[in-house]
Amino acid sequence: MDFVLDTGNTAWMLTSAAMVLLMTPGLAFFYGGMVRGKSVLNMMMMSFGAMGVVGIIYVFWGYSMSFGSDVLGWFGNPFDAFGLGKVTDSDPSNLLAANGVPIFVWIAFQATFAIITVALISGSIADRTKFGTWLVFSAIWVTVSYFPLAHMVWGGGFLSSSANGLSARIFGTTAGVASVAPIDFAGGTVVHINAGVAAFVLAVLLGKRKGFGTEPQRPHNIPFVMLGAALLWFGWFGFNAGSAGAANATAGLAWINTTVATCAAMLAWLATERLRDGHATSLGAASGVVAGLVAITPAAGALSPVGSIVIGLVAGVLCALAVGLKYRFGYDDSLDVVGVHLVGGLTGTVLIGFLSTTTGLFYGGGLRQLVVQLLIALVAVVYSGLVTLVIGLILKGTLGWRVSEEVEIGGVDLAVHGESAYESLGARILTEVK
Repeated sequence: MDFVLDTGNTAWMLTSAAMVLLMTPGLAFFYGGMVRGKSVLNMMMMSFGAMGVVGIIYVFWGYSMSFGSDVLGWFGNPFDAFGLGKVTDSDPSNLLAANGVPIFVWIAFQATFAIITVALISGSIADRTKFGTWLVFSAIWVTVSYFPLAHMVWGGGFLSSSANGLSARIFGTTAGVASVAPIDFAGGTVVHINAGVAAFVLAVLLGKRKGFGTEPQRPHNIPFVMLGAALLWFGWFGFNAGSAGAANATAGLAWINTTVATCAAMLAWLATERLRDGHATSLGAASGVVAGLVAITPAAGALSPVGSIVIGLVAGVLCALAVGLKYRFGYDDSLDVVGVHLVGGLTGTVLIGFLSTTTGLFYGGGLRQLVVQLLIALVAVVYSGLVTLVIGLILKGTLGWRVSEEVEIGGVDLAVHGESAYESLGARILTEVK
C-alpha cells in the first residue's frame, strides 16, 4: 500500500517528539537541584551526555535493533536500517505509516524515549561517578538493555502481542495475535522499570556516598527541582499523548489520564508526608508529580479518568514510602530513582490488570490481563537487572566507576569539569583544597 501523508498527525508527532526531547534537560534541572552545589553541573552533564551518546547511536543501530526484523524474539536486526540510509515511509518498521506519519518522524519520536531512559538512571549514582565511565555505560546499556526491551515490547518481540510472544504461549492466539495482549502504552516496562532496576544495580555496585546516612545531603536548589518537575510534566504530554501515534481521541484520553493521575499522585505524596513527617514539602510535591507521571505511562491509553486517579493515588503513597527503603536496606540511591521510577513503573504496569476498561479484573475481564502484566514486569526486572550487573561489573574492573575520595569531598564539578555553578562556592572549595 502506498504511503499517504497526514499533515495533522505528522505535525502532532513532531511536536510530541520535541516535547519528549525537552524532558531530558528538564530532568537535568530536576536532578541538578537535588544534589549539593558542588556537583550540580556534573549531575546535569550526565543527562546532557546521555543525549549526545544515545542520539548518535540511535541513528546507526538503535532504531534497527528496536523495530527491525525479529531475532529470536529478543531484538531487531541491527543491520536492517543501519544508519537509516535506506528506510522508506512504507517500511514495516514504521508503525505509524497507517496514520500517515513519515518514518523519520517516527524515528525521531522513538529516539527521544531512548535518551530519557538512559538519563533517568544517572540520579542513583550522583556525586561519585566518573563522567567518562558514565558515557561508556550509556552507550553499552542502551544497546543491550534498552533496544532489546523496546523490541520485545513494541517491536513484535517476546513481550508483545506477537503469536510467538510470552502471552500467546500462555493464553493462545486469536486471529494470529495473542488473545491477551500485554499493555505498555508508553513505557512502563521499557522505560521506567528498565531504568529503575538499572539504577538499583548501579547504586549497589558503586556503594554509598561519603557521609550517606550520617551527614546532611540536602538539595541545594529546590526551585531547580520544581522547574525540572514542571518541564517533565509538560514534556510528558508528548510522551503519553504522543504515544497514541496520531492526533485522535486516544491522544485526548491519554492527555486527561496523564493530568489527573499526576494531580492525584502529588496530593497523595503530600498527604503521606504530612502524616508521616508533619510537613508537606515542595520537594515532595515535585517528586509526587514525577511518581504520577511514571505510573500512568504504561496505562494512559487503557484506563478511564477515574481509574487513572486511582493509579495516581496508589503510586503517590507507595513511592513516597518507597524512597525511604534505601535507609532501611543500606543502598545509596542518591535521588530516589528506585523509589519513584521502579516502584511507580511496577505500580502502573500491574494495576492495568485491574483497571483496564477492556480487559481489567474490575471491569469483568478476569485474571488473564493481570497475569500477563505481572509476567512482563517480572521479565523486565530480571532482564534489566542481569544485563546491568554484567555491564557494571565489567566497567568497574576496567575503567572504574568512582571518582577519588578527594574529588568526591571537594566536588565533582571543579575536579572533572573545571568549573563551578556558583563562583563563590568554587572559590571557597579551591581555598579549602589548597
